[in-house]
Amino acid sequence: MTPFGEALRALRNGKGVSQKEMAAALGVSAAYLSALEHGKRGLPNFDFLQRVAGYFNVIWDEAEELFAAAGLSDPRVVIDTAGMSAEYTAFANELAKVIRHLSPDVIEELQMVLDKGKKRS
Repeated sequence: MTPFGEALRALRNGKGVSQKEMAAALGVSAAYLSALEHGKRGLPNFDFLQRVAGYFNVIWDEAEELFAAAGLSDPRVVIDTAGMSAEYTAFANELAKVIRHLSPDVIEELQMVLDKGKKRS
């Protein structure tokens, strides 16, 4: 699942709406919504995000969170290390091999390291 898939499912369940009902209202298939919720589809486009926000009548802050979650939800990430040292390329490849086996605690630790790196930039 992706951050957007989790947010979409939480919105839908919170309002007591089925995928079929939501799909009909948004003009997409229930299969598409299911694929989004399960992280099997890429990033939704801006028009779709606006329709979701409008359908659920979310306030601006919640819409921003939903849009941010969508931006972090591409299930097929590509890391371009061209022009970087070999250590960066090796690290990216090693991470790709092991990420599905990392515990939530390790992911949280790595996220903290990334957050520290953002603050320094």
